[in-house]
Amino acid sequence: MVQRRVVTAALAAAVLLVTTGCSSDDGEKADAAGSPPPSSSSAGSSPPSKAADETPPAKGTVKVVRTVAEDLDSPWGLAPLPEGGLLVSSRDEATISRIDEKTGKRTELGEVPGVAPAGEGGLMGIAVSPDYASDHMIYAYFTSESDNRIVRMLYDPEKPAGEQLGAPDTILRGIPKGTNHNGGRLAFGPDRMLYASTGERYEGPLAQDKKSLGGKILRMTPEGQPAPGNPFDDSVVYSYGHRNVQGLAWDAEQRLFASEFGQNTWDELNHIRPGGNYGWPEVEGEGGESGYVDPVAVWSTEEASPSGIAIAEGSVWMAGLRGQRLWRVPLDGTETAAEPQAFLEGDYGRLRTVVSAGGDKLWLVTSETDGRGSPEGGDDKILELEVT
Repeated sequence: MVQRRVVTAALAAAVLLVTTGCSSDDGEKADAAGSPPPSSSSAGSSPPSKAADETPPAKGTVKVVRTVAEDLDSPWGLAPLPEGGLLVSSRDEATISRIDEKTGKRTELGEVPGVAPAGEGGLMGIAVSPDYASDHMIYAYFTSESDNRIVRMLYDPEKPAGEQLGAPDTILRGIPKGTNHNGGRLAFGPDRMLYASTGERYEGPLAQDKKSLGGKILRMTPEGQPAPGNPFDDSVVYSYGHRNVQGLAWDAEQRLFASEFGQNTWDELNHIRPGGNYGWPEVEGEGGESGYVDPVAVWSTEEASPSGIAIAEGSVWMAGLRGQRLWRVPLDGTETAAEPQAFLEGDYGRLRTVVSAGGDKLWLVTSETDGRGSPEGGDDKILELEVT
């Protein structure tokens, strides 16, 4: 069952609520200025091609153009490089590899030391520095023996395969870890600040505790310090009241959207406001309660269990794990312009990450080897999609 808010172009203030049902947990329940470089984010923050004031059509299309790579083990994060190539992290192997997007050839950069894979934890989100041309830095979010943390590493492609990553420099530590709900998405925003999504490790009150890094979206400088303009003094916390955010992406107007695991009823797509309280554990889905920000759209957990998101052609594209489908959510500002539309349902199994490839193209990463899927020959894969 799906519930969403639809705002028509003719009456932007009117909100239509369409309700069709609800569900339960997968076990995975899981304004700044400036213009980002084309490869500044691993989470689809490249500027969409559609004009900012152009509402997308109610119905879209998805075409799988080709399989870019296959036989990947527990892929999680994906980050395009400015010079070409795709970096992909393996959650369970704790490695980062480079995929030639034309030939599918894979080269292992190296293993990230200090990663302690277990449950949903391990090596997760990766992002490329906005100053990559001069610093060649790669950022990674991972689970250690004691916490979740964010590091950066020098990437030297001139070194032998397996030895191309420098020693990790920890820029933020102390993010609560658990068997589940570790968050893990990393992305540089249009403001060139680093954003990270965290989970509340099944301890709901952490999400409402602004002193905890759990159940939050964090915003920091590339050095890991609280970013200028953050809503809370001397804090990297940007928004709170989250259960387990898994996707981050910006639209053409530099508005941030995030996907989030619900518990037994509603998964969410949210428009993120600085200092906003998104309700967990007091509210799941749309509560209409003062003091909490309601989601843009919600889905039953069997339809979604959302992971990565990207924005292309005026729509949010949201990968579903348990839902095993790709959702298209056409936007009119910060509301849905039409009913969300599902694609690829069951065709490729669990879907983990979706990243803008520019224009009407997306990269889509499957997740059948994460311990919850049913892998077949060739899993896991990176697919190239053409969307409208």
